[in-house]
Amino acid sequence: MPSREGPPPAKLSAPHATSQRLLDPSGRADYNGAMSETQPASRETIFSGIQPSGELHLGNYLGAIRNWVALQSSYRCFFCIVDYHAITQPFEPAELGRRVREMASDLIACGIDAEKCTLFVQSAVREHTELAWALSSVASHGELGRMTQFKEKAAKNPDNINAGIFTYPVLQAADILLYRATKVPVGEDQRQHLELAREIVRKWNARFGETFREPEALYSSTPKILGLDGQAKMSKSLGNTISLREDDAAVWNKLRTAATDPARVRRTDAGDPDKCNVFTLHKFFTGAERQADVRQGCTTAGIGCIDCKKILLEGIKADLERIRTRRAELLSKPEAIDEILVEGARQARDVAAETMAVVRDRLGIERIPGRAP
Repeated sequence: MPSREGPPPAKLSAPHATSQRLLDPSGRADYNGAMSETQPASRETIFSGIQPSGELHLGNYLGAIRNWVALQSSYRCFFCIVDYHAITQPFEPAELGRRVREMASDLIACGIDAEKCTLFVQSAVREHTELAWALSSVASHGELGRMTQFKEKAAKNPDNINAGIFTYPVLQAADILLYRATKVPVGEDQRQHLELAREIVRKWNARFGETFREPEALYSSTPKILGLDGQAKMSKSLGNTISLREDDAAVWNKLRTAATDPARVRRTDAGDPDKCNVFTLHKFFTGAERQADVRQGCTTAGIGCIDCKKILLEGIKADLERIRTRRAELLSKPEAIDEILVEGARQARDVAAETMAVVRDRLGIERIPGRAP
């Protein structure tokens, strides 16, 4: 597979060559804070990851993946299947490889283009865990203990409060900083983790010298995607999702019982589309003219909730059929998926190795005799 365009990471010409310089997000290790007039402008770098935790659902697709697809044409994107993060929860080792490959096929079927971005698996780049360990030296116990997601996971699974869950945000910070990402697409639930990553950068730079830039959040304009119950975020654990792999009959079986505006108790009751979770989904799958018709019908009781859902089903079916067809094509040629992941890992390692050379130099490790290359 041919390499995709993008500036190759610079090579250090001598030890300490970058000791007083920031790592440039475009990939040049010799960046000194200003772009010279002779240097071409580079696209900003984005990093985002997803766990291979099973089937993608509409919440993943609308809240994250469609945004990734849009970003890959404007940014230098590193999209990562974060299997090391996944092992902090109970899992079957024999199933992990299959789940990784299936997640890759889902992402590509949704529109992730390996010619426009770098798609790879976290564990294929050993520098993720190496940098996480280095960053843990400046991450405080108190900050990690305040993470809301840690508290929630600990309360939900009191028998599985492992150190990996506690230090999860440090590995997240390493994921981001390893590729010199300047922007990170995040939802509200990840805001706290990103702010911790920024704090880790500040502490690292203060202790070991200017090395990293603070990544910034890239918030999506996508409205919050509630589950079919209309109560909580769409989540497999809550059973309120529609999987991208489900057939039309299964989708309709779930959609027809989905919560709507609670004010519409009877068919003759007028409703408020802005209080209806089903209408939120129309914004993704239904054209503007048809949306206007649905709004009018809802507010005047001209149509019932089942009519509204049938119109929504048409749009969902069209999108999911395209994704399912593409996914089936990919899974029929697993070697093609592997080729994409192997090439993505190669490109990711090139950047990660350059970053870690600078980090080791800051720590003094680069100069220790006998250190493995």
